[in-house]
Amino acid sequence: MKDITIVGGGPAGALCGERLASHGFRVTIFDERLSWEKPCGGGLTHKAIARYPFLLDSPQPKRIVRTAELISGGGHRARFEMSHPIVIYARKVLNALLLDRAVAAGCTAVCSRVTSVDTDGRDVRVTVGGEEHRSDFVVLAAGARNQLLPETTALGAQDLEVTLGYFVPVEQEIIKVKFLKQFEGYLWSFPRADHLSVGICAKMGQRPSQQLRRHLDDFVVEESIPMDGARFYSHVLPSPQARTLRDRRIAGRNWAMAGDAAACVDPITGEGLYYALRSGDLLAQALIEDQPQAYPERLRAAFSADLEFAAHIARKLFRGNFLGGAITTRMVQLLNYSPAFRDLVRDVFSGEQDYRSLKRRLWDQFGITALEIMRTVFHPRAAASRPAGSRELAP
Repeated sequence: MKDITIVGGGPAGALCGERLASHGFRVTIFDERLSWEKPCGGGLTHKAIARYPFLLDSPQPKRIVRTAELISGGGHRARFEMSHPIVIYARKVLNALLLDRAVAAGCTAVCSRVTSVDTDGRDVRVTVGGEEHRSDFVVLAAGARNQLLPETTALGAQDLEVTLGYFVPVEQEIIKVKFLKQFEGYLWSFPRADHLSVGICAKMGQRPSQQLRRHLDDFVVEESIPMDGARFYSHVLPSPQARTLRDRRIAGRNWAMAGDAAACVDPITGEGLYYALRSGDLLAQALIEDQPQAYPERLRAAFSADLEFAAHIARKLFRGNFLGGAITTRMVQLLNYSPAFRDLVRDVFSGEQDYRSLKRRLWDQFGITALEIMRTVFHPRAAASRPAGSRELAP
């Protein structure tokens, strides 16, 4: 197996191609747009930077953000410094960086649309621009709605989310995330190198687009974001269910999927870049070792089992209640009252805290958190020094 076709030149496809070409494989990457803008935050957490440090060291424009603010549906606010900064790229810039590395490693990148893939024969046959391209193996990294393979299915509405937003030509230094009441999703403002990505995401089919647009426009007004020169966008991204992460077929005899096509996305935060890069990396390593059949299990061991657990708790997190108020509201309030809880949230933001051990950590530090809340509430001096925007523990 020496000839590899990759359909999709995003982070998963590009990194997979770079790794394979570096080990002597002949790799062709087909993408109808190559580097292109994508309507998402574009944030790379500490776990991504720690594994792929070139993402921090590269000369391409990026924003390094150290401060985040969470906002509840009732207007409670909590601002905190992250334990590790988040590195934010415009997606067009990041895609170009990764594709350039793939080409430098020996990949051939072709700006053309793949219209069909046939994996039934001895060779994989890919139709591009009316011509047939043959290879030993095909990597499908063409996004969540890819329908090129008859052996599997594209993600359905239950595994997708709708995003609406604006690219705003304004520079800021803080990440903002706002939760809404009984709403499975959130609003965000992510600062990039020379603009903001402001948006809203929600499970497909749960809210009309007009309602999402109203929430988004209200958020822009509340946060005093100037909209001169802003560009509107909308897109569909993965938000997988637990059973999809557990049961969906992502590899066969001579094919495999990576990135969004394999539903490699955090169902709670929507983070996809780290999982796209890691899936492409794991797939390349399996092919280098001539063990492509090992890829799905390696993916599960690396992160998909943890994402499955996240999918189980996502609805309860966004819609559930705790102590008479929304869980998201209590979370924002606890950030202001408890340093121990603030450290936990910092670790979640950086990617150092996985979901499967999160419940145990919450219980282990429950006594400390409760004591910190009582000290803050009942100690007048501590109460007077609470961050601006915090409120009493009320609904």
